[in-house]
Amino acid sequence: MVSLFLASLLFLGIHAVISGTPVRTILIARIGIGPYMGLFSALSAGALFWVILAYGAAPHVGLWAEVAGLKMLAVPLMAPAVVLLVLAFSTPNPTAAGGEKALRREQAATGIIKITRHPFLVGVTIWSTTHILANGDLASLIMFGGFLALSLIGPVQIDAKRAAKYPDTWPRFLAQTSWLPFAAIFNRRTKVTLGEIGWGRIEGGVALYLLILLFGHEWAFGVAVLPGK
Repeated sequence: MVSLFLASLLFLGIHAVISGTPVRTILIARIGIGPYMGLFSALSAGALFWVILAYGAAPHVGLWAEVAGLKMLAVPLMAPAVVLLVLAFSTPNPTAAGGEKALRREQAATGIIKITRHPFLVGVTIWSTTHILANGDLASLIMFGGFLALSLIGPVQIDAKRAAKYPDTWPRFLAQTSWLPFAAIFNRRTKVTLGEIGWGRIEGGVALYLLILLFGHEWAFGVAVLPGK
């Protein structure tokens, strides 16, 4: 369990401390953007691999009694999490690396970005929370809790970095979207249709969700999601 805690702490620290603070700027100034990105990617991949191995080797320490309802609740909740993942990687986003050029447009937020400017991290929030509740053990709390913390810290740090780097165009983008899903729409700062989000993207997300639900989760982790499988 100590190994899992250290691995999760390392993964969280790499992103929250190195990438999300002025430490990143200092390192880039000293070694250059290319070496920094290579080193950061290697450290992130190594830490993630350690987390996965340590989680698989961790003993089961139950924290609360298994509740069938919590496990079944995770099934429908994972649908928006997976769809958000697909939408995040298929929609131009000024908060993502390389997506800053969209800030030059009058309407910088499009599709799912009008609902939340951090669709990937919102998906991670849903994914990690449902797994903590459904599993109810210490190892899951440590591992998924680390991802949950990162998904909540990340938007604040990303927004702060973009605001400092793009002071002229970032405020306009913020007015068109929100971190909290649907907040900008409820406040009538923007509006969006399913067609704008992209039916193909949504269908691709649903297809990936069904693949994971029916086959992928059991194949990858040895645990069937649906009862009786």
